[in-house]
Amino acid sequence: MASARNDQPPRAWQRMLSGRRLNLLDPSPLDVEISDIAHGLARVARWNGQTHGNHAFSVAEHSLIVEDIACRLKSDLPPHWRLAILLHDAPEYVIGDMISPFKAVIGEAYKAVESRLQGAIHLRFGLPAEIPQTVKKLAKRADIICAYFEAVELAGFDDDEAAKIFGRPRGFSADATGRLRYGLEPLPVKIAEERFMQRFDEIEALREAGNNPEIGQVNG
Repeated sequence: MASARNDQPPRAWQRMLSGRRLNLLDPSPLDVEISDIAHGLARVARWNGQTHGNHAFSVAEHSLIVEDIACRLKSDLPPHWRLAILLHDAPEYVIGDMISPFKAVIGEAYKAVESRLQGAIHLRFGLPAEIPQTVKKLAKRADIICAYFEAVELAGFDDDEAAKIFGRPRGFSADATGRLRYGLEPLPVKIAEERFMQRFDEIEALREAGNNPEIGQVNG
């Protein structure tokens, strides 16, 4: 006869360093803390850690660069959408960064968990659970551009291979050899965490200062 303990459903929550318990299957915005996100993303490696350098290239650093690229692509991007793009990979503080080929194998189950977490994170910071498609497309474009630079500067791809997979970025300067480069350098964990928190605080300050059109305005 099975014990009462074995009859219980599997635990679906994770305890965070803030003390919050975040349920992966039914996440509450009240259990989301930016300190947990920054801490977790700074310790999650992009490319499964298969990158050059003395440190892993973290999702926290990747998120900072994607937000920077998005602002280069659209200089008048309102602060609330800058925040949405900074948080575009925030669910990975809980579920980790799975490489795209593995996501394709897992399929819809991964996407469902990721989507619920993303919605809770957005609501926690005053964003709509589902952000507009125009913002999603901008985030995706910036993400792909960042992936190109990561591939050629850190992950061992040559320019042609990266261009075939991600496309060659337009509007970025080439170096002395004629190659497109961003200048990526993997940061120590603590510095990546601090810079992510700093950028979050900067965007929040802009929002609080009133430099923030109505939440429904994408292009304002």
